[in-house]
Amino acid sequence: MARILITSALPYINGIKHLGNLAGSMLPADVWARFKRAQGHEVLYICATDEHGTPAELAAAAAGQDVRTYCDEQHLIQKQAGEAFGLSYDWFGRSSNPQNHRLTQHFAEALENNGLIEERVDRMIYSIDDARFLPDRYVEGTCPHCAYPKARGDQCDNCGRLLDPTDLIDPYSAVSGSKNLEVRDTRHLYLLQTKIEPEIRAWVDGKTGWQQLAKSIAYKHLDEGLIDRGITRDLAWGVPVTKDGFPRPGMEDKVFYVWFDAPIEYIAATEEWAEATGRTWRDWWRLDEGAEDVRYVQFMGKDNVAFHTVSFPATIIGSGEPWKTVDQLKAFNWLNWYGSKFSTSQKRGVFMDQALELLPADYWRWRLTAYGPEHADSAFTWEDFQASTNKDLADVLGNFVNRIVKFAESKFDGVVPEGGEPGPVEAKLEADLRAAVAEATEQFEAMEFRKAAQAVRAAWVLGNEYLQEAAPWTALKTDRDRAAVGVRTGLNLVALFARLAAPILPFTAPRIAASVGSTDLSWPGAAEDLLNTLPVGGVVQAQGVLFAKIEDAQVAEWSNRFGGAEG
Repeated sequence: MARILITSALPYINGIKHLGNLAGSMLPADVWARFKRAQGHEVLYICATDEHGTPAELAAAAAGQDVRTYCDEQHLIQKQAGEAFGLSYDWFGRSSNPQNHRLTQHFAEALENNGLIEERVDRMIYSIDDARFLPDRYVEGTCPHCAYPKARGDQCDNCGRLLDPTDLIDPYSAVSGSKNLEVRDTRHLYLLQTKIEPEIRAWVDGKTGWQQLAKSIAYKHLDEGLIDRGITRDLAWGVPVTKDGFPRPGMEDKVFYVWFDAPIEYIAATEEWAEATGRTWRDWWRLDEGAEDVRYVQFMGKDNVAFHTVSFPATIIGSGEPWKTVDQLKAFNWLNWYGSKFSTSQKRGVFMDQALELLPADYWRWRLTAYGPEHADSAFTWEDFQASTNKDLADVLGNFVNRIVKFAESKFDGVVPEGGEPGPVEAKLEADLRAAVAEATEQFEAMEFRKAAQAVRAAWVLGNEYLQEAAPWTALKTDRDRAAVGVRTGLNLVALFARLAAPILPFTAPRIAASVGSTDLSWPGAAEDLLNTLPVGGVVQAQGVLFAKIEDAQVAEWSNRFGGAEG
């Protein structure tokens, strides 16, 4: 079995995440982690809160708290929200923890020793009204490349270009809106990405299995020409630039840029996990200590790809040390809210805690996986959510399970019945099921989540079609053995459907399995006897309604509360 390291983009600390954040990194990472675990592989799924930078300082100030207290509270809130959604992190760490401080300073020292750090005098934006230097993303203005009016000082969300604040036209402070800005001198450290551009390009060239979206973004930035990136900021909250034994005069009051230290937290959070569980972490991350056999997969939204295909690799490669780098990067497009972007700052859309007030997690997990923003931006609407829930979950899956289990309870004493022999109908069903399972397996392996979900749904449909053809309720009138075959086959289908559903529906799958007395949620193998896994005589018991249909009145209520087609 393989050793698989999975990381998803770190959720930022300032507020609970919306469904777009969930769909674009954390949820698909969890689904794939569950799939690989179900196949028997050793999986380590690591995530953490990204806690440094100006947004944390400003959010803490707005809440009337010091930054540490604010981050302590928000980390716990996000951890609990992830658990409530069934996100099966092996560890959910914190970028503000000592492990990340130590590793970030270590990488900076290694880069400097290799001649890849340079101190420069910067002309940076200073807000006179705010009495502070403004970090890149807190300067906004018009993009000089595409004229987008709300470009940030680090990146334009419209055209994707990486920017510096001084590039912006008509800049203003995103903190206060003030245009009373001036450019002042300040000294900062730069990572000399330009010196190792050939190595970074060669590294990207070698990623033959990457999807087109991720690779095209990487080449876009390489082809436009890498720039040296500032890796320090004039802030109080963050990883200090200076440390004992490695002082940098003039840098005592500076911290590392959040985009420098945040990806390092993938490694640091693994160290946190190891210390908490008595395990080792270096054999997951160091090629000279056992990580050669690790397959490392990252999940993220497309706006994070540039930093993970250029800047973080520059840190790893530039250190000259044998660190594990990503093997597969799965990037997602954006989940939009009725044609507009979800927005944490503007509170647009549904957020994770709000979603769970409306419906259990599996309803959302299915929608965001089976219809997620995988190969293009996709829109979330209440109407589509209602339709997919009612048709896929309530009608196709839930109705099948309850129908056959209740029939077994009422007509076959609540056990898996004996008698009769499978015939041509069952043989055709098994062949069709084997093809559907093979397709689901192939698509999950390829991280094609929409296709995988549709293959799983296709298997559920086969079950419904089988029941219609076998019609054990009709056969029972004249041929009890034939009815027993239909019921026994149907109950085995229930067990199979629980296994197929488990990566996406982790809360409901155990209930489905329990209805036929099973606890097996492993992924079915290619050679398995799919329709003969339950022992004859085993007790079955309906678990109640698995998925309640979403009513029009609920859609109207939610549209009124959160916005909808008119919102």
